[in-house]
Amino acid sequence: MYTLILVDDEEDVREGLLDEISWEEYGFQVIERAENGREATELIEKCVPDVIVTDIHMPFMNGLELAEWTRNHYPNTKIIILTGYDEFEYAQKAIKLHIDEYVLKPFSSKELVDILLKVKHQLDEEASNKDNLQSLIQHYRKSLPVLRGTFLSSLVSRRIPISEINEKSQSYELNMKAISYMVSIARVDYTHSDLQEVEQKLLSFSPESMKGTKDRQLQLFAVLNITTEISDKYDAFEVFPHNDDVVLLFMDKDKDSEKTSGQMLEILEEVRQNVEKYLKLTVTIGAGTMTNSIENVHHSYNEALQALDYRLLLGNNRVIWIYDVETSHYRLIYEPLHYDELKQQMLVRSIKVETAQDVVDTVASLFSDLEMTQLTVKDCHVYVLEILTSIMKVAKEFRLEFDEIFGLNEYPFAEITKFNNLNEVKLWITGICIKLMNHISKGRQSSYNQLVEDAKSYIAIHYHESDISINKVCKHLHISTSYFSGIFKKEVKMTFVNYVLQLRMESAKNLLRSSNMKSFEIADKVGFIDPNYFSFCFRKKFGLTPKDYRNNMGGAVKSEH
Repeated sequence: MYTLILVDDEEDVREGLLDEISWEEYGFQVIERAENGREATELIEKCVPDVIVTDIHMPFMNGLELAEWTRNHYPNTKIIILTGYDEFEYAQKAIKLHIDEYVLKPFSSKELVDILLKVKHQLDEEASNKDNLQSLIQHYRKSLPVLRGTFLSSLVSRRIPISEINEKSQSYELNMKAISYMVSIARVDYTHSDLQEVEQKLLSFSPESMKGTKDRQLQLFAVLNITTEISDKYDAFEVFPHNDDVVLLFMDKDKDSEKTSGQMLEILEEVRQNVEKYLKLTVTIGAGTMTNSIENVHHSYNEALQALDYRLLLGNNRVIWIYDVETSHYRLIYEPLHYDELKQQMLVRSIKVETAQDVVDTVASLFSDLEMTQLTVKDCHVYVLEILTSIMKVAKEFRLEFDEIFGLNEYPFAEITKFNNLNEVKLWITGICIKLMNHISKGRQSSYNQLVEDAKSYIAIHYHESDISINKVCKHLHISTSYFSGIFKKEVKMTFVNYVLQLRMESAKNLLRSSNMKSFEIADKVGFIDPNYFSFCFRKKFGLTPKDYRNNMGGAVKSEH
């Protein structure tokens, strides 16, 4: 059943259409009726109907103005225009607005039903296409290549138990058996202009067009293809996209890791040269060190990310091996533990926007890595200090004093040495994070309240101005309209437009009581350009015209409809 709104300024026309047509029999439910375009926009925002049937000639906002507003705000809503033979100029404008159907006056109920059935057929086809698209998306997500990519992305992002690795490798037909593993990351060298969106995506690929394109996803796809072609020659790679990069997971069956590393770097250089030659692009490739455990390939991935950071010192369009740029002796003793950018983002996100339970789980996951790794006391201290530094950055961002969060007047780093075990440290940091989360939540709510109060104060001063708008208020408050409208509606329990209208109506009512001003003077004083529209809104809210209200001030007045 599709929803429909009837818009016509003649009540007998509206009621006649309701009585003459069995709407539900043809698959429609008339949910609202409106006398003019302005009233219709309020109903459309409230109900978002599937179809609007509207006359052209109406006061305050005609049918074509309503159609243009609807197209801008609700482009999927179908519009049927009721028009006469003598309204050709309106029909021309309607064509530009992409009106779905027209009904020429005078018309019979059968003619309107025929048009409604055509529109219903269009709606049925669109619904069917959406269902088919969803089925295709679900099928694609379940396809083997996507499952492989998701699994490989997880493999380089975090530690996965060996049992899960073996199970998924078998299910996804991946041969992950090797003596050692190494991860490399190929990243396109973007300029500032490359980061801007293009108006059209390229429909076909060519080396000439690739140089000029700013479409990052297309560039990534092209680099992925080149890298896959080269890696296929050596039959020792899995290549996949991850976080807007191309990742190469090298699996070596040779026991000579030094020889293997050299061969790997030669292959990466081959990738870099081919991308530059055939795509007219440059890439920087970061390479991690070898690890003999597939469970620890995420360490090699993190090292590859660190290698990419050295572009700032060494320049781009090159292969950078972490072993060349950082001291590597300690890696011969044990697998390193990293508090990387992903872990930092995970912790910061949980503090800022998630629940206390999410914070508990996040901190627990950070310390689970500590418990699984054989580290020195010094390394543990460094790891915990990095976590505390992240927390302090969040506190600074929200202008919170350290003693509010840590209960100390100085930096908390010395506190670490006072704990007996890691579990105590974990509980301490968890408590700090939850306390910080609560402070941020309270501050955010206070900020919302202050923002709404500032808006109300501004509206109270300027509501009588005919051009007051949400854009003017937001410009005064220096915030975006989308951000403000959501907060205002949540806190005030009504939209900005309704709030301004309510102020104007209450002011008008007071002026009618306390002054001898004429209706049109009051309309102008409270911000209405059109006295007739003022009268219409007043009658709709209080059940009486301004004149009748003044004459009946001693009697009862209806509340807002």
